[in-house]
Amino acid sequence: MARSEKKSDQPKLRKRDKRALTLIALTAFVTFFVGLVLAGYAAINYKYERSLGGASEQVAFVVPRGAGLSSIANRLEKEAFIDSAFIFKAVTKLRGNEANFKAGEFYLSKNMSMSAVYEDLANGKAILYPFTAAEGLTSSMIVRALDGAQNLVDDNPTIPAEGTLLPETYLTPRGMTQSQLLQKMALAQTQLLDEAWEKRDLTIPVKTKAEALVLASVVEKETGIGMERGMVAGVFTNRLRKGMKLQSDPTIIYGITQGEPLGRRIRRSEIDRRTDWNTYQIPALPKTPICNPGADAILAVLNPSETDALFFVADGTGGHAFAKTLAEHERNVSKWRKIQRERGLR
Repeated sequence: MARSEKKSDQPKLRKRDKRALTLIALTAFVTFFVGLVLAGYAAINYKYERSLGGASEQVAFVVPRGAGLSSIANRLEKEAFIDSAFIFKAVTKLRGNEANFKAGEFYLSKNMSMSAVYEDLANGKAILYPFTAAEGLTSSMIVRALDGAQNLVDDNPTIPAEGTLLPETYLTPRGMTQSQLLQKMALAQTQLLDEAWEKRDLTIPVKTKAEALVLASVVEKETGIGMERGMVAGVFTNRLRKGMKLQSDPTIIYGITQGEPLGRRIRRSEIDRRTDWNTYQIPALPKTPICNPGADAILAVLNPSETDALFFVADGTGGHAFAKTLAEHERNVSKWRKIQRERGLR
């Protein structure tokens, strides 16, 4: 009986041996394959993290809006910022970073690693270009000035309503549209006016934010001297309280040219002509702002300087002479007329 049992166990042993050998072989294959993959990934990762031997000079690289990983990688290789678009794409996808690229213009150098290139394109700061809108420009003038900003995309923007843009310097990335910048300027104006309105002098005759913008635009066009804006605003505030006409020359010009330079002195017939803006004829504020006022003019209107003055006229130095009475004002006007004649101004 013992001998027959040993014979019957032999096939079972051979089957177990075959299974063990198969398992060993499979384990060895898997181990080899995994090792091969890891070695390959290590080699790819080494190339991805390795710095190139190119120039250290920074060069601008543009990522267009909507550009995908393939087009970005191919251009990087073509322009010698990386040495393998395939590796750049493969590692970017493996790390789940494919959707992280930002549109804009970035500084890269040709001695960077692919890892550093990716980091700068995905998380770096885009190159920003300044655009300055001067105080006192009309909305039409600002839109025309946008054409000189080569980094902006001309999308034929609609001219915003007068007075709705905040004049200042804005930093803009390449690829930003002109309309987007105008929206940013309008938002800045709204935010400034909202904040300033909450801190206004409650006794001023300006009753709405819209009226504040209109009066600020007149103040802006009357003086470019910062320290005078409060005084000019104070004079106009006094006149509004007394029901007097503002009698502001820039409001006449706006009614004639819509804010474009007149290029000559105002004629008597133009002073006498009634328009929606001519404050020599209308006993109120102009119909709309006559330019885009800056922050200082807006703040001056909402918190004007305390003064008894009701008049002002140019003094020949770039500033103005202020007067409480008409007689005093007429003397100041005579002085200004004499200066104009001496300078050959007509």
